[in-house]
Amino acid sequence: AFAAEDHVPKHGGVVVETKAGDMELVAKPDVLQLYVRDHGKPVDISKATAKITLLSGSDKQEVELKPSADRLEAKGSFKVTPGTKVVAQVNLASKAATARFVLK
Repeated sequence: AFAAEDHVPKHGGVVVETKAGDMELVAKPDVLQLYVRDHGKPVDISKATAKITLLSGSDKQEVELKPSADRLEAKGSFKVTPGTKVVAQVNLASKAATARFVLK
């Protein structure tokens, strides 16, 4: 069983639960950050890869995220408005997971 506090955003993003742990997406117009936690503890993402697909109306944008400190990150210009749907495909050393987010 998961403790409820594990699902609280720790970085101001949106949290979803996946089979690889909790994922928190922080989406800003100039940076996308994805944090992965397992029962509240950060997951080693040093060898992880991730691809994020942003779906906003008829617009679709695909972005590769790279490990950066304690998160996966991409910098650039992103359409992130309330209601934007985000699909994150994350490959960790031991497992792969897909997370779906809706931005607020």
